[in-house]
Amino acid sequence: MRIKENLPTIILIALLVILSIVSIFVGVLDINLAGLFQGDTEQLEILVISRLPRLLAILCTGIGMSVSGLIMQQLCMNKFVSPTTGATITSAQLGILIALLFLPQSTLWSRALFAFVCAIAGTWIFVWFIQRIQFKDVIMVPLVGIMFSNVIGGITSFLAYKFEMTQSLSSWLVGHFSMVIQGRYELVYMVVPLVIIAFVFANHFNIVGMGKDFSKNLGVNYNLVLFLGLSIAALITASIVVVVGAISYIGLIVPNLVAMFKGDKLRGTLVDTALFGAVFVLACDILARVVIAPYELPIELVIGVIGSLLFVGLLFYRLKHGRKALRFTSKGKATQAGA
Repeated sequence: MRIKENLPTIILIALLVILSIVSIFVGVLDINLAGLFQGDTEQLEILVISRLPRLLAILCTGIGMSVSGLIMQQLCMNKFVSPTTGATITSAQLGILIALLFLPQSTLWSRALFAFVCAIAGTWIFVWFIQRIQFKDVIMVPLVGIMFSNVIGGITSFLAYKFEMTQSLSSWLVGHFSMVIQGRYELVYMVVPLVIIAFVFANHFNIVGMGKDFSKNLGVNYNLVLFLGLSIAALITASIVVVVGAISYIGLIVPNLVAMFKGDKLRGTLVDTALFGAVFVLACDILARVVIAPYELPIELVIGVIGSLLFVGLLFYRLKHGRKALRFTSKGKATQAGA
């Protein structure tokens, strides 16, 4: 029985190992096991300087964005909230632009600091706003987030055009791993301790997701845990955006797909969500490298196409599932569970 419960996790781990090996050997420059074992200097340099950093960045991106989406969905009590629909990604991009404007010679870490501050602020403003909406429909909340993201994106574009920074900002507008090399990706390692913290506080996030009154009854500080969870999600997202650029849909699609099979309890789905996120991004990256080889598609384009199709499917699924949950009160008014 125990093996049956853990079978999805075992399958995901096996897929992750296989795809990781494939990812190392896929690229414009060929490397092979024979050359590596024989000590071919050129192939070893490619492995250490390019392929391994890229693989680690992909894994951190898939794990980080998936966990960020799961945390935001749990805290906001809405399955369509994510770093994409919660203005976190666009806020991080605005922070990078501000760093480029005021600190033209800024380092990666300096830009990251601005991205962290703006991502946390943008995410909190979004949550503050939706908390003040009296009737929160399951579709209305992400639509508000998308509109808020468009406002922030418009401000970013305006500033970029005004100060002729569009070319400098372009690297962070579309996510890609082609520029990930040794010395330019280590910031994404922040994902590891942040995900560990998320796992430690998973039960607290579940309680906060039940509402403020429920949290108070169980002695959990609602505002503190909410701030912690949203800050973790924002920090993870910003660290990824600074290194590889904006990558949409991961935090939206992956947690929903895992929840269909594992349920909605955060601690019970966190590991599988992280693994599936890594597998999903790895598979999309390999596809991006081989579909028009020797050229490479931006990972944002591949995930955008696949994610859009999956998002539409999830939308219809959730709407259909929601209608089944409709119940009528004695006064004849319709209510929807979890709306």
